[in-house]
Amino acid sequence: MFVNREQELAFLNSLPSRRQPGPAQLILLYGRRRVGKTVLARHWADSTSLPTTYWAAEPEPAALQRRKLYARMLDVTMTQAPLFGSWADLWTGFAKMLGGERRVLILDEIPYAAEADPAFLSSIQHAWDQQFKKSRLVLLLSGSHVHTMETLLARGSPLFGRFTGQWHLQPLEYSALSYFVPKWKTDERVALYAIVGGVPAYLEWLKPDLSLVDNIREVILAPGGLFLAEPELLLYDEVREPRMYRAVLQAIGNGAHTLDEIANAALIGKTHLSSYLARLQELGFVERRLPVTIPPSKQFKSRMGRYHLTDAFLRFYFRFIAPQRAELGFQPDAVLAMIKQHLRGFVGNTAFEQLSRLWLARQSQQKQLSFSVQHIGSHWSREAQVDVVGINWQEKEILLGECRWGKDVVSRETVVELIETKTPRVLRALPDAGKSWTVHFGFFSRGGLTPAALAVAHEHQAVLVDLAQLDRDLRT
Repeated sequence: MFVNREQELAFLNSLPSRRQPGPAQLILLYGRRRVGKTVLARHWADSTSLPTTYWAAEPEPAALQRRKLYARMLDVTMTQAPLFGSWADLWTGFAKMLGGERRVLILDEIPYAAEADPAFLSSIQHAWDQQFKKSRLVLLLSGSHVHTMETLLARGSPLFGRFTGQWHLQPLEYSALSYFVPKWKTDERVALYAIVGGVPAYLEWLKPDLSLVDNIREVILAPGGLFLAEPELLLYDEVREPRMYRAVLQAIGNGAHTLDEIANAALIGKTHLSSYLARLQELGFVERRLPVTIPPSKQFKSRMGRYHLTDAFLRFYFRFIAPQRAELGFQPDAVLAMIKQHLRGFVGNTAFEQLSRLWLARQSQQKQLSFSVQHIGSHWSREAQVDVVGINWQEKEILLGECRWGKDVVSRETVVELIETKTPRVLRALPDAGKSWTVHFGFFSRGGLTPAALAVAHEHQAVLVDLAQLDRDLRT
């Protein structure tokens, strides 16, 4: 299914008409596995009126890769294509074929070509400088190894300074889930977002006519299924020593978030742990979060960082499946029961808080709030924890928000606790103990507020967002 890629298609559709820095365009398209790069590239290739060649490298000898690519260029069978002794010879042949024609060439999964022949990237650089730069070619390079692809943009890469455009393809937004599971209720879609995020391939693996729980049982937990194999594939595809990285991910998934906690849980010394965490951050599997209430000038030196899994399915897998993997073959119902028991808290602490922060960002962008929010995150300290915080350092304005995913309505006590107890503690963490700051409040809830809670919230002009409004605004 191809949905919600309007911005990406608009970018790609603009390439043939570009005249800066010249008619020829060299584009980098990259993103994590399963995010939809190939689908996007092929969809665009099928929709453009220009002659287009699409080729995906495979882990095989370079000579075979070249022959397959040239066969695609000629639109003949592989046995009819000539053999080339080097990539330079192939590009020379393609340049002669190209002439002055406007044409699109898409090279997918190029890390496989670079691994098979280290001269691959240099050959593209020479061909671009000497032949293609003055042509009318649109050359798009794509790949799934995010860190490898990003190094192509760095100084020292043969292609440094030559790209005319780049796009880091991200998972689909929450709003796209309704296309994949159109009959599901809002709370099920939010829970699904907590489990698989917006990765298109994961959404397509589901059975939309079944409920969320039935999909967990019959698809996600299915022995030999795609979901159970995915974390190992992601790790083996990106890192050496996958067992050590797996131990780190398992520790974070089980609730260890500081360096000391992760080191103790994974049994890895902090000296080595730092390198593993740095690599996982490069891959986009882990992020280091800081309280948004720490001034930007002090964040670099702050020791309050906590490490979290950024990928939704890895977060779900290492929280629920990995610790019970051995039990799946013998007691699958017990594993499912455990997931159902703890899923509500998991969704509330992950997707619902994330979507609430996203709602706040969207409202600020659309100038629907009483002040402009510069930074959004959360606050934690020994004294208080606040789920959603939006802050403007110049105007000295801050919004403090609580999220409640439980089905029970939010009580007056919860509202009063944020306003009267947590707020003074948060302000003390700000410069000058929060003097002269203006404080706003927000409550994001699944079940709404009691009449007494509403009265207090209205008295303080708090922003009130229930599940229906959150879903509606994020899907608009």
